[in-house]
Amino acid sequence: MSPTLQTRLDAESCYRAVKSRDRRFDGVFYTAVRTTGIYCRPSCPARTPGFHNVTFHPSAASAQAAGYRACKRCLPDATPGSPDWDVAATAAGRAMRLIADGVVDREGVEGLAGRVGYTSRHLGRILTSELGAGPLALARARRAQTARILIETTDLTYADIAFAAGFSSVRQFNETVREVYASSPTDLRGRRGGRPATGTVVMRLAVRTPYAGRQLLDFLALRAVPGVEAAGEGWYARTLALPHGSGTVRLDIPDEPRPQQTAFVTAAFRLEDLRDISAATERVRRLLDADCDPVAVGDAFAGDPVIGPLVRQWPGLRVPGHVDGHEVAVRAVLGQQVSVAGARTVAGRLAARYGRPLAQPVDGLTHLFPDAATLAALDPEDLPMPRSRGRALIALCAALASGAIALDRGPDRDDVRRALLELPGIGPWTADYIALRALGHPDVFLPSDLGIRDALVRLGRDPAAAARLADAWRPWRSYAQLYLWQTHPTKEP
Repeated sequence: MSPTLQTRLDAESCYRAVKSRDRRFDGVFYTAVRTTGIYCRPSCPARTPGFHNVTFHPSAASAQAAGYRACKRCLPDATPGSPDWDVAATAAGRAMRLIADGVVDREGVEGLAGRVGYTSRHLGRILTSELGAGPLALARARRAQTARILIETTDLTYADIAFAAGFSSVRQFNETVREVYASSPTDLRGRRGGRPATGTVVMRLAVRTPYAGRQLLDFLALRAVPGVEAAGEGWYARTLALPHGSGTVRLDIPDEPRPQQTAFVTAAFRLEDLRDISAATERVRRLLDADCDPVAVGDAFAGDPVIGPLVRQWPGLRVPGHVDGHEVAVRAVLGQQVSVAGARTVAGRLAARYGRPLAQPVDGLTHLFPDAATLAALDPEDLPMPRSRGRALIALCAALASGAIALDRGPDRDDVRRALLELPGIGPWTADYIALRALGHPDVFLPSDLGIRDALVRLGRDPAAAARLADAWRPWRSYAQLYLWQTHPTKEP
């Protein structure tokens, strides 16, 4: 590992986390053990190695590049991702989100670099400095992780798994699995045979606890667009527009209000093309805010007289993300100055009229949400909304369809916000709501939001002082926003 990485990952602090088996650091760094040649998560239950025998790595790919293989006991790559990627939103963090979405597999390193806004050579230097591995190694580690999950949790044949995980050949798949896990695919599966691909894959997605799953589900269910989304007791389902085709996902969301072992959301994907499994998984993880560190968020609000009591009432509250940034942006415009029910009704009408129908409807899901190009081609006069809002929606969709504005978490967030504010009819509330849900920004606050103002009144605070109060909630203002909304969850958009 480079001296820069060793300095950034303070060895003494990392080793204390390993000795205490602190689960909060799972996915934040990895422990490589010289004497065994393996790397583990910090909470690995195995005997703690001696300090002089370990090194620490910021990514699984970094440990693999140094010649270590994954521990079979703690499965270090089956952890939530690092929350630092969204908190800092550096070029490395934005690139990691895109790599997880499969951009390197689809567009190569040049495509990844273009989305982040750097040359491929400079991006390689950044990733090697920050994460200990270049984009190809990071993408390879991601493919290996996806392959292992599919091997152990599905009955797909190995050939289907190889191509679903993003490998170009079965041979490459076999070699990578053996190198990373020191086991063949057959050993990982335990001699259990496979069946030809059916397009349905069931996976378990790890989330840190505490996890306020019930509140997250309530948020999503209240805004569910008919035909595009559906929800019931303990579950949520929606359609997915993916790089190689369409699909659906049904999520069984647990409610884990106490810190304990890692919780799991069961995700059942039905995909037209299994090559989309990595992209679908990453987008659902964004929706669930699966990589959040709820303990760090709770600790930051522990002494706050406004948010502190709310954190104790609803520990582990998450900021609901989204599977499609373009859809969030459109729905944010639809939600301007109208109720939740009103925005949902208009969105449902647009989906029924302009969304692409699914070939096989399931769970009440019938359509994909209309894409930006389709909506950009409409006449504002034909939209079921005030003319000025219709013009704003068309202008936004035109910018999204042309690529002038990208909401895939690749560009710098501040640049995206400035570009949004330059569009007619897009004000600070709309731009910040898009940043909150589409860009995964952990430090956004909407002081003019009606739900926030009402919440502060109920808590005995002056709503005119909302922006000043929020300064004390950095860098987690997005979570403060959700806690305030939670006091009256039907008020926010």
